[in-house]
Amino acid sequence: MAAPHLPSPEVIEAKRAARARARSLRAACDPALGAALTAHVLRQCAPPAGAVVSGFWPMGEEIDIRPLLHALHERSHPIVLPVTPKRGEALSFRVWRPGDVLVREKFGTMRPTGDERVPTFLLVPLLAFDRSGHRLGYGGGYYDRTLSALRDAFALGCAYAAQEVDELPVAPYDVRLDAVATERGVIFFKDR
Repeated sequence: MAAPHLPSPEVIEAKRAARARARSLRAACDPALGAALTAHVLRQCAPPAGAVVSGFWPMGEEIDIRPLLHALHERSHPIVLPVTPKRGEALSFRVWRPGDVLVREKFGTMRPTGDERVPTFLLVPLLAFDRSGHRLGYGGGYYDRTLSALRDAFALGCAYAAQEVDELPVAPYDVRLDAVATERGVIFFKDR
């Protein structure tokens, strides 16, 4: 039997299968839909004035949120991008400005070299989400540890509408999102 804080072998296998399905759904989507996501976020769920916003540099077939990062920078929000730590640790974040040189990290992520800052509004990548606010990540647990440590921060998942599923397998340490933005709009999770 698994320890109470660890997922059961059944949850691990269910997540593995869900990731494969989510990747195939995402493969048919156009990263340029990030422009539509940007309009919805700015209209329905803009970060409060002064919020330090964490984003992410899109990898592969992820929705491209760079238009949103640029728009938020123009609105005077400090923008930070994650730095991937050793396995088992939470993310740290460094300041990014348009035109900054990015350094390639493990897993194909890109990070800036600016000063460290703690975000208060997080744009979170994901493979799939459900209407309960659960997200399926890539399996490293980096965002779950980070969101758990930043409980007062607002967590907005960023995805294609096609990445929505009826239900996701959930482990005890999974942290729910406050909302998810897609090219079709923003979905808020009211009981969060």
